[in-house]
Amino acid sequence: MHIEDTEEANSRPNSIDARDKAYVVHGLTNLRDHLERGPLVIESGQGVWVRDQAGRDYLEGMSGLWCISLGYGEKRLIEACRRQMETLAYYHLTNHRSHVPGIDLAEKLIEIAPVPMSHVWFANSGSEANDCAARLCWYYWNAKEQPARRKFIAHRRAYHGNTIASASLSGVGYAHEQFGLPLPGFLHVECPDFYAAGLPGESEEEFSDRLLETLERLIESEGADSIAGFFTEPIMAAGGVVIPPRRYLDGLQRLLREHDILLVADEVVTAFGRTGEMFGTTTMGLVPDMIVCAKGITSAYFPLSAVLINDRVFQAMVQQSERLPLFGLTMTYSGHPVGAAIAREAIRIYEDDGIVQRARRMEHVLLGGLTERIGASPIVGQIRGRGLLAGVQLVADPLNRRFFDPALRVGPRVAEAAEKHGLFVRAIGDVIAICPPLSITEDELHMLTDRLARAVADVEAELR
Repeated sequence: MHIEDTEEANSRPNSIDARDKAYVVHGLTNLRDHLERGPLVIESGQGVWVRDQAGRDYLEGMSGLWCISLGYGEKRLIEACRRQMETLAYYHLTNHRSHVPGIDLAEKLIEIAPVPMSHVWFANSGSEANDCAARLCWYYWNAKEQPARRKFIAHRRAYHGNTIASASLSGVGYAHEQFGLPLPGFLHVECPDFYAAGLPGESEEEFSDRLLETLERLIESEGADSIAGFFTEPIMAAGGVVIPPRRYLDGLQRLLREHDILLVADEVVTAFGRTGEMFGTTTMGLVPDMIVCAKGITSAYFPLSAVLINDRVFQAMVQQSERLPLFGLTMTYSGHPVGAAIAREAIRIYEDDGIVQRARRMEHVLLGGLTERIGASPIVGQIRGRGLLAGVQLVADPLNRRFFDPALRVGPRVAEAAEKHGLFVRAIGDVIAICPPLSITEDELHMLTDRLARAVADVEAELR
């Protein structure tokens, strides 16, 4: 080794923390703070537990990023990956090529779809799939000779991803600020969070009607013939586990039908049993034109996402591609055979092990445990959820629905306290989001609620 090479090697960071700070960029992170604080390095996982570099165990109350639905170390998924890697490690779905895992998965997704669907487009992440769904809306309206339909509507606080179109659809400032987003024509309406946005004395029905009137005015002012589609999650996960009123969702769909606007259901979080049904679309009574799913489709064992497309949209795509040399949307790893094989096996596990029905039964354990342990806390205003997806709204005054000053960082402080007690949850402002693997046991759910209760008590004491 030359002297210069030796000096360079000696100057390189040599601890895991130092190497991370030297080379890795972290999302949803204050980058300056990270350079001082460094990472919490997770080394292994089993079931609903993960272990850090120091050997400390944590109950993974967020399924990573809402995604590892079947927990860590699921041997059937590992074996499905190994088999497919040995058989066909990669092939594409372009220029009339195909492969059996992709065909099998598409067929199964159409079979289990909550409303009639026709075909499946594969992508690699929820962000990409929502991006593709937006492009398919444009493709559809071009096929229908209505190219002026370019605009999209989504909710404030919604998160639909972080590619350019999906970040524009998202109604959160951190996805827009200093990135030059949202793109023109991406519009946002009020988040259907009755607890946080209902006016004093307003009923949930009146709240829903007020939001629908605002939406209708927006459609009329923009012109229905300029709007391509409306994106919504059945339950707004990263928006704070917001469960829209059924009256609102019913009225929303009525308005979209009246104005012939496509409805896209973003089920990146809610699909595959999370809400106690195979799809959150069923839970919340939606009838979308497209369904976007990711995360639980492979239990995060491989990057894969899918857009389920109804026949109305697919026939227009066929019609349009007849006018052009080819259908121009493509991705190198779209429908990757390893991801497709893992996804197909994951769906078998959901069905064979009764995971969806189990999530429905465990809802009362999770919500009941939260209510019992922290429902009477002076800083807890509302506990809400469906299946194994829950949100705890922290407030300064539950009786009068008075919220904390954001500068107090009450939500993040509870999440940080939970981490000290060996539990990972996520603070979305002053909402604590809970999304454990669907494989969690009843005893582990009791541990989750116990550790969260201790964290809430810690922050209560600090605030006094």
